[in-house]
Order: sequence, then C-alpha cells, then structure tokens
Amino acid sequence: MIRRYGLGVGLAALVVVLDAITKRWASIELVDGDIVIIPNFLVLTFTENPGAAFSMFENAGPFFGIAAITVSAALLWSLRLDRPWMETAAYGLIIGGALGNLVDRVFRGPGLLDGKVIDWIDLWWIPTFNVADMSITIAVGLLLIHAWLARST
Repeated sequence: MIRRYGLGVGLAALVVVLDAITKRWASIELVDGDIVIIPNFLVLTFTENPGAAFSMFENAGPFFGIAAITVSAALLWSLRLDRPWMETAAYGLIIGGALGNLVDRVFRGPGLLDGKVIDWIDLWWIPTFNVADMSITIAVGLLLIHAWLARST
C-alpha cells in the first residue's frame, strides 16, 4: 500500500515541478514571440488563462482554485486505500495537474486564487494548454483504459 501511495504522490510532485519549470520557461522565452515547431500544427506560445479549460468561465479562478484543493484532498485521501496501479497513477496525475494550475492561481494574481494560469502548448485545433492540463488528460485516458480492462475480465 505504501508503495502505491508513493507512486501517486510521487507522480503528483513530478507533475507540479515539471509544470512550474515549463511555465517559467514559457514566461521568459515565449513572451516576445512564438516558436513554431511544426507549421499549422504545433506552436509554442505564451497565453494567460483567467478561467477554466478552453478559457471558459473567465475570472472564475477562485471557484476553480477551491475545486482543485477539494479534488486534490479527496484523491490524496483515496490513495491511502489499496487500488490498482493504473488507478493510483491516474489519481497522482490528476492531483499534480490540479495543484500545478493551483500554484498559478495562488501566486500569479493580486488576490487569493485569482491568478491567471500560464498555457503555452498550441496544438493544431486543441486550445492552448500546459503540462498540468496534459497530465489530467492522460489521467482520464488511464482511467478509461482501466475501466475497460476491468470490465472485460
């Protein structure tokens, strides 16, 4: 059980650190212009998002900050139970993604939880995102695969 808890917490910490490092890099290197990796497909660009995914619910940062704290606490509590490794990994990725964006909401605004989240990966038709968003998306994929595998056995 402790090994699985360590997996979840370790993945969460890794995501928070990678997210912070890449957002710092983006805030230094991309503010003066984009970096085109593959034209019309992958561009690194600096954007600030005051809302949620797809820039919806602009200026609802405090709501999403409280949601991130609540979800992270619930999943951390849930990690104490023995569960399959894929589910544990997914929970760790969700916690890391939620806390990664929470760091921006806490430290990048004038008030509590109203900071703008840095997004910097612009992939074709998908709205601009960051490492924290990517980890949550990967986690959802892992949970879907886990559910499919559990159902087919």
